[in-house]
Amino acid sequence: MLSPAYCAKHSPRRPTCRSRWFQAVTNQMKEIPVSDPKTVKLLDGSSNRSSDLPLISGTLGPACIDIGTLYKDTGHFTYDPGYGSTASTKSAITYIDGDAGVLLYRGYPIEQLAEHSSFLEVAYLLLNGELPDKPQFDRFEHQITHHTMIHEAQRNFFHGFHYDAHPMAMLAASVASLSAFYHDDLDVDDPEDRKMAAVRLIAKMPTIAAACYRYSIGWPFRYPRNNLEYVDRFLHMMFEVPSEPLKLSPVATKALDLLFILHADHEQNASTSTVRLVGSTGANPYASIAAGITALWGPAHGGANEAVLKQLEEIGTPDKVASAVLRAKDKSDSFRLMGFGHRVYKNFDPRAKIIREMCHKVLAELGVNDPLLEVAMRLEEAALKDDYFVERKLYPNVDFYSGIIYKALNIPAEMFTVMFAIARTAGWIAHWIEQHETSGSRIGRPRQIYTGADVRDYVPAGRR
Repeated sequence: MLSPAYCAKHSPRRPTCRSRWFQAVTNQMKEIPVSDPKTVKLLDGSSNRSSDLPLISGTLGPACIDIGTLYKDTGHFTYDPGYGSTASTKSAITYIDGDAGVLLYRGYPIEQLAEHSSFLEVAYLLLNGELPDKPQFDRFEHQITHHTMIHEAQRNFFHGFHYDAHPMAMLAASVASLSAFYHDDLDVDDPEDRKMAAVRLIAKMPTIAAACYRYSIGWPFRYPRNNLEYVDRFLHMMFEVPSEPLKLSPVATKALDLLFILHADHEQNASTSTVRLVGSTGANPYASIAAGITALWGPAHGGANEAVLKQLEEIGTPDKVASAVLRAKDKSDSFRLMGFGHRVYKNFDPRAKIIREMCHKVLAELGVNDPLLEVAMRLEEAALKDDYFVERKLYPNVDFYSGIIYKALNIPAEMFTVMFAIARTAGWIAHWIEQHETSGSRIGRPRQIYTGADVRDYVPAGRR
């Protein structure tokens, strides 16, 4: 067994680092002491076959057991549903400590980036590993600005969708179709081609997203205005009409830019893992990120903020918040409050702490008078004060506050996950590039425990 002293030395942020994996492999496996402190030796008691498994440590976080030779040595696989104790890759992009409520992009605390940076600067950081100096950022911003247009033929694709198609369906299909427009000049093994793909995706995603929204409500598409900055340009493509100019609140623009920063990356989540799994086959970045978009669509992932709004509509009025809280605390009731707690963050979501203040600024600045937002604020107050939620650390998460901000900005619920996808594109493409720059990368191929029928013989239809 790994000693507490060893764990404390090698995993300063998580002293209790013994993996559940030891119990999950098989009840015939047992750990035996070895002299090398950087190796775990496992012995199969049924066959006396053993495996020496190295411990791998990163810059931060717990050590990981490298099980690459386990099957060859012992004939056993590991079993870890949901990959809760399994590291699927090495990455230098994002670090999360869920127990301490820490989120770092390339080593920079999310709190510092949220206060001082912009989404485009953060995108540059995720892609390149360092914050840009002014000439570097100016070049990057110029590239993004001058790749915002989409091909006119691609604009025509939207007319093939049903009038009430979900924007996420249109977004996924449209991003996948970029493969048809940029296939001749894309070599996934060429670093310059990979960078250009990143620029195109970050630049065009808002244009495509705005087109999805405007098609869904029957408005004419708006071309991007290159005299505007990234977030302003997107909001103009979303809401401006030919008959009158759009006036934007600086607080609204800042709030959306902040949300984009907070959503830009989040380590090996379901959609990022999907992008990397598809990318491991050698698929182009547009196909890989289209797959990530479909993974993000799920209500347990990126669709959570849309689910928050639906729940607020279900509660209806502020006077019904108390009964909703009672239902959430009743274990016999299937009702659960959406937007509270997080699978990774066991203490608090650092992004939620940042966005909460901005959420209240937006509501105050815009003077929004919306009964659902009053429901949300009452729900937040109840959860922050109720011992049941406090003891279980079920604090409002980033999905809770982002849904409220989107509602205040008049962004419809069906566009919430699209907004998420715009921001997460920066992280997705950074991971796709990192994967191609990492030597020894292999195609993803998880194993399974087969639970079907045993071997049996085919019986002709007349004898069954």
